[in-house]
Amino acid sequence: MIGMDREYATPPLIAIVGPTAVGKSALAIRLAEALGGEIVSADSRQVYRLMDIGTDKPSPEDRRRVPHHMIDLVWPDEQFTLAQYQQGAYEAINDILRRGKLPILAGGTPLYINAVLEGWTIPRVEPDPALRRELERQAGELGAHALHARLRALDPAAAERILPTNTRRIIRALEVIQRTGRPISQQQGKQPPHYRLLKIGLTANRHELYRRIDRRIESQIERGLVDEVAGLLARGYSPDLPSMTGLGYRQIVDYLRGRATLNEAVQRLKWDTHNFARHQGNWFRRMQGVHWIDTTHRDPAPDALDLARRFLSTYPASVV
Repeated sequence: MIGMDREYATPPLIAIVGPTAVGKSALAIRLAEALGGEIVSADSRQVYRLMDIGTDKPSPEDRRRVPHHMIDLVWPDEQFTLAQYQQGAYEAINDILRRGKLPILAGGTPLYINAVLEGWTIPRVEPDPALRRELERQAGELGAHALHARLRALDPAAAERILPTNTRRIIRALEVIQRTGRPISQQQGKQPPHYRLLKIGLTANRHELYRRIDRRIESQIERGLVDEVAGLLARGYSPDLPSMTGLGYRQIVDYLRGRATLNEAVQRLKWDTHNFARHQGNWFRRMQGVHWIDTTHRDPAPDALDLARRFLSTYPASVV
């Protein structure tokens, strides 16, 4: 538990970042257990209910071990914006701090992480369903990279921050431009929050990271990913929903709709996730002030715990 005089100390926030399957969730749990912390998820897919295996949500056992926040917030056909995430994350972080616990922000969605750590001011532009459907149609026909190239021409700064595979965020940026006539990057100021930050980044060499990704996907199939996706379709959730176009869902939809064999769908999922992890790694490497730990051949927990304890020891009261 954290003890501090809030009048004299800036409250701490630890962030754990890195590409998918590198070990962020496991490390966050170990830090939380050792330091009296609670975890705030920064994963854009874990906000959806009923989507557990494909998003690799923490297990019920892990949630009993350590409280998790910003998970299971909306149904798969409900909209969930970056502004909603940012507000909810700040509320969770401040509630954790009020109760004398340590907030740990952990996840692999770069926009979510930076919206919190940098305090982005986010344009409040209402969604345009017709425009979104048209852009989603174009993404389906031409690919997300084509829309990303269009965004790069209209708003290079926004394109630099948004992964080329993140169709949902690309469409949102194009929507804001069309609705307001101004690039979204020009409407996004920054008001850094009043936290003292420790950023811990996890990395691994490409061969090892791809091995972990492939093993995770094989585990997801073994745990029932196909049944999870089939169940969502049976409930009436369209495969065109933003929630259903994420990694693990669109590839299995192709299998269930007869457009691929299961082996083909799984292989495509592995390749697409490798590509996504590569983009994540490139994006996170541009973050400033990150303490990087290479997990290729060692457990990151000892180094991370040492960093965290030294970070917390600078406060007026001790960490128990």
